[in-house]
Amino acid sequence: MRKFLAGAVLALGLSTSASAAVIVLDFQGVANPSNSTTVGGFYNGGVSGDGNSGPNYGVEFSPNALAINSYNGCCEPDPGVLYFLTGPGVFINYAAGFTTGFSFFYASNTADSSVSVYDGLNGTGNVLASFGLSQNWSSNCGYCIWDPIGVAFGGTARSIGFFGAADFVGFDRVTFGSDRPGEVPEPATLAMLISGIGLVGVATRRRRTIVTAA
Repeated sequence: MRKFLAGAVLALGLSTSASAAVIVLDFQGVANPSNSTTVGGFYNGGVSGDGNSGPNYGVEFSPNALAINSYNGCCEPDPGVLYFLTGPGVFINYAAGFTTGFSFFYASNTADSSVSVYDGLNGTGNVLASFGLSQNWSSNCGYCIWDPIGVAFGGTARSIGFFGAADFVGFDRVTFGSDRPGEVPEPATLAMLISGIGLVGVATRRRRTIVTAA
């Protein structure tokens, strides 16, 4: 299987913060151009592994959470994608909590991945929602398909776990407070360059998947 870690070009948007508002994490500017780094405290008043600071949303990431950034001059600068290389998955904590729904875009070269939403920090407490992710990697263009997926739930969520094969799944526009992720960019700005595969793909598919929590 081809691994996810390579160069990537992806343009994104960012929204405002509040526990009752929709928050979109686009991982823009976490890593320096043509680099990958730990997310670190980028969204929590600190800095990423590259020393970059972002908006202080009070959002914490597990130490193995990484962001990749590669700009080849064809699209908007400072793109970013969340992924991980070690461990069973990545946890995101939001102590202030959010309601209504959770969503994101993803590209995956494995069917062995899933996401769970919890009402406690670090994957503790009750599971408010859980769903699997299908493999959408294309033999024609690799990680060029970024599908939106979301879940509506009751209660207040405080952490999310992304589970699956390390280095085979990328996540973007992680959205708190809505079962629809932040607007998908135009195809010209969603182009992805995978240097290890030697392809430039464009996200040509925008199907929407909504998973309803039991």
